[in-house]
Amino acid sequence: MYRNLTKAVKAKTGRFSSWDKSGRNADVWWWAPGKSRVLADIKGPGRITHIWMTQFHHYRECLLKITWDNAKAPSVLVPLGDFFCLGHGIVNSFESAFFTASTSHNNKVLQGCALNCYIQMPFRERAVIELVNESAEEHANYFYVDYETYDEPLPDDELYFHAEWRRENPFGGWGGEIMANAPEADIVNTEKLAWDNNYVILDAKGSGHYIGCNLSVTNFQGSWWGEGDDMIWVDGYKWPPDLHGTGSEDYLNQAWGMQPNAYLRNGSSIHEHNTNGYQTSYVFHPENPVRFNKSIKVTIEHGHGNHLCNEMASTAYWYADKPYPAAKVPPVAKRLAVLRDATGKWTNPKAAQITSRVISPNKEMREMKAKWKKAHPKRKMA
Repeated sequence: MYRNLTKAVKAKTGRFSSWDKSGRNADVWWWAPGKSRVLADIKGPGRITHIWMTQFHHYRECLLKITWDNAKAPSVLVPLGDFFCLGHGIVNSFESAFFTASTSHNNKVLQGCALNCYIQMPFRERAVIELVNESAEEHANYFYVDYETYDEPLPDDELYFHAEWRRENPFGGWGGEIMANAPEADIVNTEKLAWDNNYVILDAKGSGHYIGCNLSVTNFQGSWWGEGDDMIWVDGYKWPPDLHGTGSEDYLNQAWGMQPNAYLRNGSSIHEHNTNGYQTSYVFHPENPVRFNKSIKVTIEHGHGNHLCNEMASTAYWYADKPYPAAKVPPVAKRLAVLRDATGKWTNPKAAQITSRVISPNKEMREMKAKWKKAHPKRKMA
């Protein structure tokens, strides 16, 4: 992060921002529904060093889009808030190594919030940063994009930054009624069962290294949403995977659940105890990235053995040898936060749902579901 502070670097520092070219104080850009605006178009070789933005709303409706070196598709494509580690359209103040946010309206929606990103993003020919307004209203944004450009080409070993967003609403678990840590949830989840059924954070090709993610959960059931082991496969399937963890909070570098704190490498930018069921946690591992040569698949169980059926969304961050296309983002109707009604019940209409895979229960799962139902005949999800 600070490798060049004591070195003389031959570079030119630049900035794109929303400043009022007339010299007055209208330093905000407005654009219409369905329109995209280019915030920065930079000729390389260069490096984006910092992005700052502030706005009042549309944290899920707007998409941040970054394209490297005239590629046909963006390598960064993430809803605005989620890119900066704030899920569900909720704002909150927090600090991490790569992202910070500051607001006077913690744990609220439809409020102004300052967003910062300090991830280094090198490029060789061109960098184009766009913000796509997919809401039904005009969007207003203030922004800075800070960068530097170089006279000499980048070294061959400089990689391209990538980020993509995925969602399951609800996750297609096999036993959403079963409470976390109940004996009935303790099934065998190994080999291709885990490869096929785990929640996928990242599934990417090429060579490079994965540096972390944020994970958002809407806790429909109301008990603990974790107990899911992280399983990361490098360069194809094998069992066991190259990296196998011990639980959701363990991969997020905490323990005994998630505590309401935000540290440089890990923490919760949004904690469910402050938001009535909405959680966003993050983990960054720049000192121990997961390196891959051909492909990488980053997954985590949702509840042990994938029994839970909460809403889950994630943003993965990684570097790769060339610009690869980020995963497509679902339409607005299928990425907005799930809300509660006046009685406190979750409202999740079919038109808003997106579930890529529903787990078909095997013999052990069916037996456990029957056992749970017999022991808890009147218990229902929250």
